Order: sequence, then C-alpha cells, then structure tokens
Amino acid sequence: MHVETDALLEDALNTAENGRAASSKTALKPLSLLPLIALIFYDVAGGPFGIEDAVSSGGPLLAVLGFMVLPIVWSVPEALITAEMATTFPENSGYVAWVTAAFGPFWGFQAREGFWSWISGVTDNAVYPVMLLTYLQEGIPVFKDGWPRLVFLVGLNLTLTYLNYRGLHVVGNAAIVMTGLTLAPFVIITLLGLPHLKPANLVKSDWSAVQWFPFFNVMFWNLNYWDSVSTLAGEVRNPGKTFPRALAGAVVLVVASYLLPLIVGLSYSADAADWDLGYFAVVGDRVGGRWLGWAVVGAAMVSQVGQFEAEMSTDSYLLHGMAERGFLPAAFARKSRHGTPTLAIASSALGVLAMARWARLFACVGVFNFLEIVELLNVVYCMAMLLEFAAFIWLRIKYPSLRRPYRVPLPLWGCAAMLLPASALLLILLIGPIIQGKTSVILFTAGACVLGCTLYPLLQTARSRGWMAFRGTSPREFREILYSMYSPVPEAPAATAPPTWLENE
Repeated sequence: MHVETDALLEDALNTAENGRAASSKTALKPLSLLPLIALIFYDVAGGPFGIEDAVSSGGPLLAVLGFMVLPIVWSVPEALITAEMATTFPENSGYVAWVTAAFGPFWGFQAREGFWSWISGVTDNAVYPVMLLTYLQEGIPVFKDGWPRLVFLVGLNLTLTYLNYRGLHVVGNAAIVMTGLTLAPFVIITLLGLPHLKPANLVKSDWSAVQWFPFFNVMFWNLNYWDSVSTLAGEVRNPGKTFPRALAGAVVLVVASYLLPLIVGLSYSADAADWDLGYFAVVGDRVGGRWLGWAVVGAAMVSQVGQFEAEMSTDSYLLHGMAERGFLPAAFARKSRHGTPTLAIASSALGVLAMARWARLFACVGVFNFLEIVELLNVVYCMAMLLEFAAFIWLRIKYPSLRRPYRVPLPLWGCAAMLLPASALLLILLIGPIIQGKTSVILFTAGACVLGCTLYPLLQTARSRGWMAFRGTSPREFREILYSMYSPVPEAPAATAPPTWLENE
C-alpha cells in the first residue's frame, strides 16, 4: 500500500531545485520578458489580420462581443494553465511533458499529436512566405510566377531559417522590433479613428444571417495557441516569474490589437460583405489616406515574417524537447554553438520548402478557403486541449504538493469550474463538422489520430531494435521527468533509477 508523503516530496523538490538553479547560473537563458511576450504575440495573433471573417460570418455585434467575452472564457484559462504547467515543467517538450507526467508516454506523444503538431506547424509556416509574396507581387508583378517567385521563396526561407539558427536571443529581439512595426499602423488608425467612432455600427446584427460554426471557428483560431510557447520553457530566464508575466502581458496585447482596430473599422463600415481578408488596408486608407493603407500592407508583410519565426522556434524546440524526452532520435537533441537545435531547425526548414507548393495551392488557388483551413486545424487542436486540461486537473489531484513556481490562484473545484465553459467550446467545435457533414474535416481528424497512434509504436520498435540512437531506455514517465528536471546534474545516466524521494510511499 502506497500513500503520498507530500511534505517529503515538497522538501525534496525544493532542495533539488535549489541545486539545479545554482548549477545553471553559468548558462544564461536566451529569453527574457519582452522577447517572450513578442513571441507569444506572434504565436497567437500577429496583429488583427484574419479577424475579418469574424465580422463577415457573425456580424458587427457578435464580433465585438466575441473579442470581449471569449478572451475571458478561453484565452485567460488557457494562458493560466500554460503558466502553471510550463513553470512546473520548464523544458522544451512543453505540453508533451505535462501529459506524459499525468497519463504516460503514449498519451504524451499524442498531446498536440506530438510529431503531428510539428507537421501541422510546418504546413502553417509554408503559408507565411507565400502570403507575404502575395502582398509583394501586387507592386512587383514579376514575383507572380516562374523562377523569380521560386528564387524569392527559397531565399526568404533560408534567410529566416538562418535567423532562427543564430539563436532565440536574436529571434526574440527581432520579434520585439517586428511587433512594434506590425502594431504601429493600427495604433495610428486607432488614434485617428476613435474620434469618429459610431456606436450604432457596433450593435448592428442580423441573426438570421449568422453562420455560427464558421464564426466560432474564426474566433477560436484567433485566440488560441497560448500553450505553444511552452515548448520554449527550457530557454526562459527565471521561468517561474517570467512566464506568468509574459502571458499576462501578451493576453492584454493580443486582445487590444484585435478589439481596438475592429471597433474603428466597424465605424467606417458595418456591412459584413465588406469584411474580407485584407480589409484593414481599406480602413487605413479611409482613416489616414493612401500612405496609411500601404502601411497596413507593410505591417501585414512584417507580421508574416514574425509568425514564421515564432512558429519555427516553437516547432524546432518541440522536436528538440521530444528528443530529450526520448520520443525522437537523439540527433534532434543536439545543439549548435549558438545553442539552437540544428537538426530540428533544418528539418523544419526542409519541411517548409517541401510544403511551399501545397501552401500556395491552399492560400492562393483556393482548393480550401480560409475558413476550411481554420476548421481543419481547430479540430485536432481541440482534441489536444481536452487532453491537456485533463492532465492539468489530474496532476492537481494526484500531486497536490508538486512544486509549482506559479500556481493558478484557484482551488481544485475553482479550476474545474474555470475550465467548464472552455471545454464546452471545445466540444462545440468538435461536433460542428459532424453536424455539418464535412467529410474532409472528419477524414483529416481521423488521419491525425491514426498517424499519432501509429508513429509511437514505430518509434518504439526503432528504439528496441537499435535502428536509431535514443536518449534513455524509454520515454520518461512522471518520476523520470521530475528527476531529469530537478536533479542538480544536467543529465542522469539512463540506467540510474529515480531517487527514492520521488516515490509515492
């Protein structure tokens, strides 16, 4: 019979953490508060580009209410959970570590579909250079096709990949500058446009014309992915303090960057038919003249670069963290002299180049429209978030005395109550494609599940037969996770058993 010795566990974890912190003082982590806020901003939003479909599918009133209510229902709970879990497990496998600690390595691999999350992220990243080129080719038609287009896309990918290779401190500082450039035109639009605010336009609604599922999908897509930054937790200075502050600052920044330009834009046109992708350039032109409209176009291009860099960072460090955890071959865990995961970044770059042709088809030719792509990505993400929510609650129940540098300031029942509306939203988005009979979304979801469930045993076979080198003997579970994070030594030998104070005696 085993019972949990909470006091002993807490004391041992605190003692081990002091030793780990002392041993890490010589290695300064690359991410401080402001760079982390900027990277979260680009992981989640990147500016108000993409919210136009919230107006076209829901109307002005629902769009305004959505960006006032959904951050409370969804963004704040997800950010709070990310703050607690990322500081409890400050390593680069992020959400994979949380779910592994709660439910074991199989489910940890499925979290965000592990490797599938990387594939999805690479596909997303292939879209950004193509979208940037779409803006650029309006002024430079030679980039519309042929070898100039190919050379530009390859050159841009290699340049942005090299920036990522040089280190998170470079990417983080660049993200700060790009955030300023992205938001500057919208600050001007807000300052010039608010005196001309038309409150009557903000409350217009046509309930019979509301497309509920597209509306919820667009709103959710614009306000999610707060957990993505957890894959950078091992690169953050003083994560116990930095993570909660960065997430709080990013929530305010993201909501303001959506809501204020939306209110001004609706004051100039409340006609839902006007609100298609790129409409904010029209708003800028009406508010401040042609120069401001072009400034919005420039901001959109900067935003594509920022989102590319943030996505590549989280994708590559996810591979790095999974290799350190023992899910992927050890080669993905090796770092360059800049402290960056070389093979993981190279794999992401090659994936982006391979997907670029398909990304052009998706984004430009219209095999899938914007709303369909959003729905495809949302469904898989919803399944993963339900798993992450369950892991958060289970760890609170099973390990109440686990050292949590930041703890959501609610008791267990309060955390459960906080997650109920968010979980209801996830279920609505999951059943939407079934109700609408969207075969493509259902098949995509089934493929994601099959891929995640198939890859795990294949990689375990590769490990057991010695086809590839892995770290450790098997993916680490709860005790091994704690040992690897809190031991004063950087890496314990694979054969060493976890210390006895991690036992539930």
